[in-house]
Amino acid sequence: MLRRLALTAVVSLAALATAVPASTASGPVSSGSVSSGPVPSAVPTTGPFAAARPSLGPLPLPVPPLPGFLDGGEGKGTGEANEVLTRLTVSVENTGVAGADGTFELECGPTGGSHPQGQAACDRLAEAGATRAGRQELFRPTPEGTMCTMIHGGDATARIVGTWEGRSVDTTASRRDGCEIARWNSLVPVLPDVR
Repeated sequence: MLRRLALTAVVSLAALATAVPASTASGPVSSGSVSSGPVPSAVPTTGPFAAARPSLGPLPLPVPPLPGFLDGGEGKGTGEANEVLTRLTVSVENTGVAGADGTFELECGPTGGSHPQGQAACDRLAEAGATRAGRQELFRPTPEGTMCTMIHGGDATARIVGTWEGRSVDTTASRRDGCEIARWNSLVPVLPDVR
């Protein structure tokens, strides 16, 4: 923060010095004005900023090396593998929907695995990950003691294990009450739509 402030001060002083040249700053005052002496120059003559000269212009900022710049934009750093940050195993049982039960692998970034709706599931995970509330709530179980409606949404159960955006995930879902139905529906299409 202090470095940024010092850099801003140097750049600002350099800009002021170019806007008010020293020859006009200490020159005569136009007629009709009250003069109390020469106007001080905008260029510092002593102190740590005395070496800054207007001819330098803005100071260049260093650009940190980013993995995309190091390999032509392919996203791999030098010697690093392109690691998938989302890799989940989704196991679903008792949905009553043809083709929905089973164990599926889901990878995002790039999309891969055996999940039947891989791209849509990755899009949903990315959407949830884009908000703080989504990152905190998506895989979180219903807290103990929560008042939930006693609606039975079926016998479907699911378990999701793996990593999501680099964070460990190990959660189960069901449709046993209103809270769990809402939680299941928030995970569609990672989980099958069984409404």
